[in-house]
Amino acid sequence: MLPLLALGVIVLLTVGYFSYGRLVARNYALDDAKVTPAVTRADGEDFVPTKPFYLLGQHFSAIAAAGPIAGPILAAQMFGWGPCVLWIGFGVIFIGAVHDFSALVASVRHEGESVAEIVRRQLGRRAWLLILAFIWLALIYVIVAFADITASTFVGKTEEFEGGTYSFNPGGAVAAASVMYLGLSVVMGLVERRFKPPLWLMTLVFVPATLGVVWLGTKVSTAFVLPFENPQRAFGLGILVYCFIASLLPVWLLLQPRGYLGGFVLYLALAAGMIGLFFGGLRYPGEFDIRMPAFKTFDAGGPFGALFPFLFVTIACGACSGFHGLVCSGTTSKQIAKESHTHPVGYGAMLLEAFVAIIALTTVITLAPEGKLPGPGKIYGDGVGRFMTVILGKEHFLFAATFGAMAFSTFVFDTLDVSTRLGRYVLEELFGWSKKRKAGAIAAALTLLPPAYFVATARPPGPGVRPAYLDFWTLFGTSNQLLAALTLLAITVWLHREKRRIWYTAVPMLFVMTVTLWALVAQIRHAFGSLRDGGLSLNTATMNGVVGVLLVGLAVALLVESGRALLGRAPLPAETRAG
Repeated sequence: MLPLLALGVIVLLTVGYFSYGRLVARNYALDDAKVTPAVTRADGEDFVPTKPFYLLGQHFSAIAAAGPIAGPILAAQMFGWGPCVLWIGFGVIFIGAVHDFSALVASVRHEGESVAEIVRRQLGRRAWLLILAFIWLALIYVIVAFADITASTFVGKTEEFEGGTYSFNPGGAVAAASVMYLGLSVVMGLVERRFKPPLWLMTLVFVPATLGVVWLGTKVSTAFVLPFENPQRAFGLGILVYCFIASLLPVWLLLQPRGYLGGFVLYLALAAGMIGLFFGGLRYPGEFDIRMPAFKTFDAGGPFGALFPFLFVTIACGACSGFHGLVCSGTTSKQIAKESHTHPVGYGAMLLEAFVAIIALTTVITLAPEGKLPGPGKIYGDGVGRFMTVILGKEHFLFAATFGAMAFSTFVFDTLDVSTRLGRYVLEELFGWSKKRKAGAIAAALTLLPPAYFVATARPPGPGVRPAYLDFWTLFGTSNQLLAALTLLAITVWLHREKRRIWYTAVPMLFVMTVTLWALVAQIRHAFGSLRDGGLSLNTATMNGVVGVLLVGLAVALLVESGRALLGRAPLPAETRAG
């Protein structure tokens, strides 16, 4: 059953790429005769014409963070795997990949500018200020959700390995491997900067070294057990300190080498998943059977348990992600050598991310459903570990599971410090601060202040206690999806002004806008209900309600600005470029 499910998804995604993807590409009239910004503005740093194969890998590793892993696992536990597969498979073809592809094309045709700058060109300065504020709030929730969920993978123990001649702490092993991996990335950046060795030699040395730190993490796991009453909070705050430092470092020192090594971690995790999906049942009969029902319920209980609309915001990145638009227009568009490359890079990479989500889904649906399951990080780590034992054998499960959990944290680290850096850029742009170290440090600190408050005040984990990241995950997913809808809205206005067809961006925009506003209103009502029952207090529900109101207000204001533009009642901004 599992191989058939995987094969069916692969066929669906392949057909989607060659049929619907090409249909959207024809509507954009991609023309390689047009010179792209990567060529006209080539500077060897930001604007660099890049071969599509290499750019696809770079872009894929940038967008494929922990969102497509945690979201499907959480949603499957609530609703069953059937609705998740349908939303991931069809949502990515008709919505998510169209969003990424469209954001990439729009940025290329706006001189490689960001989503916010495209909004400014098409809708004016007022809309630009609104979208910058929205992006900053959305980035805060990316940081707070992923900081807590990553910290949860750094704690925990396995009693069967305690004491005796060998002690092993799985959380400590992941923490150790993750810290050493980040240190290894810095070493790689320094070596590349100082000695400039060929890339093949760097790969030959540092990729095996990455696997080496995973093995070493299993040997020193108990040294990374924090002696605090709430180690998860300590790890969470430590991760935010890392985000502050990383967001201020030059990209060559950490971001670029870590992204390169992280790409190999991602590909190894994908390869392990593919092998486990298709051959796990042959080597270990019965161990990779689907044990979770395809459908559980339309209402999983609690304030955010209704399938409509919360399935669509719980699984964000695997089907559609507004964060991808920031990546497409922030870095990738500056490296597109020819317009035709936007199809495989923009549309194709999103389909690959959907398959990452499917592999994450299989790690939970093959577990026995009895009892309370652990968090997404541990489920994914153990699941990838089980897949890897198909090749390595069960005697190497500790190494394999540590690799899987470190892969999860690796994807999260990429998201965390990039989000912090983007938040810093947004504040610098919003307030017109100079690009100096002191201004950057202030902007980064302001971006991390709300996440630090949330992490510091989150209730400690324990038996029967709802994990704190779940309080943040729903609003994170909602804001992320709403950002995608607003990006599609701006692109629809641009297409309308260019007198092109708009149905392939307008219809997805309307669907995602409806679902996300519906989910936001439900979260606001829940927050007000908490206030009515418990009185005024600065707790998570209250803060989520306040942020929800702000997000709805910003979205409605942008809808009004876009409506005026579509109806021709707003003047065309002078700087708008015909494309």
